[in-house]
Amino acid sequence: MGKIDQFESVFRSSLHDVYEYQPICFNNVLIITDLQAQAMDDFVAQVKGFADPRSMCSEENCAEENWQYLSQNDFNSTEELLSQVKRIQPDLIFTYRNLHSKAWKFPHSLGEHLDVLIQQTSVPIFILPHPHADYALDHSMQNCDVVMALTDHLSNDHDLVNHAIRFTQKEGVLYLGHIEDKETFERYMDAISRIQSINTEDAQNKLSKELLKLPKQYINSVVTRMQQEKLPLEIKADVRFGHHLTEFKQCIKDYKVDLFVLNAKEHQQMAMHGLAYPLAVELRQIPLLML
Repeated sequence: MGKIDQFESVFRSSLHDVYEYQPICFNNVLIITDLQAQAMDDFVAQVKGFADPRSMCSEENCAEENWQYLSQNDFNSTEELLSQVKRIQPDLIFTYRNLHSKAWKFPHSLGEHLDVLIQQTSVPIFILPHPHADYALDHSMQNCDVVMALTDHLSNDHDLVNHAIRFTQKEGVLYLGHIEDKETFERYMDAISRIQSINTEDAQNKLSKELLKLPKQYINSVVTRMQQEKLPLEIKADVRFGHHLTEFKQCIKDYKVDLFVLNAKEHQQMAMHGLAYPLAVELRQIPLLML
């Protein structure tokens, strides 16, 4: 390696993303259901008891939240639902999968209403366990004292972290997780092993260390900023290699997560983010916050 290349490698190795804290406020909150009468009232009360949109927001920065509601008779089609949402213009939505459908009994889809809603709106959406189902975990919908934000590219994902902080209950725990896909890493290492000029074992050790170093440094910067802001929550890191869906589900089980925060939008395509859809379909036991 030339001296210039060596200097550049040392310089780039010292660089890392630093977390940028931005308080988030929600002033126009919408709850969407296919319920009515007492069932609707019960669900609304449960939502408000579970996730207070002002949980980690100071009064001087946030106006009083305005709650809006759509129930069984307010929409019948996806077009009508989108029209109602456009009229209300919420900045946060609470709902559940398979609106106006019995398909919530099966772990196969989100339903056309929610699927389109996620793609056609730019606001965060809570996906809660269906009120008629019995698959929610015992601690689900009780509080938000254990929150997890998990991705395969945590570094520099300020928006994901800020939303996770926003809904972590005071004195609660926020897990920041980064899962590096093991199968993808092994595929690249197999290709590297075929290049005679590269020491495969050395490359594997150094590359794996570097891939995990960046998200760890980023999480450390989150911890430092939270200490500076004196926000009453604990930040814990979980950075590792693994299979995405399997590891995500195991984390939720191990930590008894109350809320799972993930990115749903894919900037370069209309469809949902590659990891988001299978997670949203399979993780029915706890609330999800999809950005």
